[in-house]
Amino acid sequence: MGEQGYGGPGHHSDAVEHAGVEDSGTYAIDNPGLPPHRPRLADEDPRAAKKAERQVAFLFLLSILGTILFFVGYFVIGQVGPDTAAETLRLQNMLLGLGTAFAMLGIGVGIVHWAKTLMPDHEMVEQRHEVRTEADRADAQGIIEDILEESQIKRRPLLRNTLIGAVALAPLPAIAIFRDLDDTDNRSDLAAENFGVERFRHTMWDEGVRLVRDPSGTPIKASDVTIGSAFHVIPEGLNELQYGKLNEKAKAVVLLMRLDPDKLEVSEGREDWNVDGIVAYSKICTHVGCPVALYEQHTHHLLCPCHQSTFDVTREAKVVFGPASHALPQLPITVNEEGFLVARSDFQEPVGPVYWERG
Repeated sequence: MGEQGYGGPGHHSDAVEHAGVEDSGTYAIDNPGLPPHRPRLADEDPRAAKKAERQVAFLFLLSILGTILFFVGYFVIGQVGPDTAAETLRLQNMLLGLGTAFAMLGIGVGIVHWAKTLMPDHEMVEQRHEVRTEADRADAQGIIEDILEESQIKRRPLLRNTLIGAVALAPLPAIAIFRDLDDTDNRSDLAAENFGVERFRHTMWDEGVRLVRDPSGTPIKASDVTIGSAFHVIPEGLNELQYGKLNEKAKAVVLLMRLDPDKLEVSEGREDWNVDGIVAYSKICTHVGCPVALYEQHTHHLLCPCHQSTFDVTREAKVVFGPASHALPQLPITVNEEGFLVARSDFQEPVGPVYWERG
């Protein structure tokens, strides 16, 4: 009874038989192995291989031309300004976009086409073997030689040279763009070692500049700000700018809130930076610069939606959670004779991510 019951020897024999496995532990069905290799046209026809080589080289040349096209738009069109025509701006943006696209796609598509048409495509199974320390150097050298041989980069100098040219030129547009972010060399009052940090220290805020609502530009009176409310604020005059409006807004935009003054922890030197519990802080997260736009009234927390950095408004927007490492810069404010909220001065430190040294 025990031999025929569930889990007995008879059951084990049936399970082995139904699984298609012999008692010896070997599979009843042989391993079919890899399917037969089907050679490509370029593997059998030298003319097809040469054609594929020319196609890959053309794609690499297209990448080089794309980089050149970028620089034509960047340098030949020239720097834009307040009087630049809209047609010129559209032409420059088109050349910059097309140049960058061709530079990147030419390299990417070229390498993929190279691998699909010219590099070996046979499948293989390499058995794991014990690594011998004394043979590591020889093994590494053999792997590199195999890669060079399979890529055919030694036998096809046209591909090698065009690839080197495309890869060498492709990063240049990015270098030019990042270098253009810093105009320190054009401003005699700034030291070159600041790497443009002063551009984030100085915004449109200044003594007497009124706080206005974003985007309407309506001035804000202290009586308009009730406890628990929050306003997205820009400096007065920002909307009237003809050039550089977005750049200035990206640095100057702030959040305005009103709390119970008894709940504010004010440090020495900041006693007059708020107006009866009304405080203003930079909207630019100190982590990577995302807009801090979520205000939790009950906790008095400001939340960055990108990486959940959280700032405590009652403690001068200090970080209480998340990857940000620095409090949000506070804008000193006061009230003018007409009752409108105005700035006492600019921010006392650079706004934005703490990539730059804060002196």
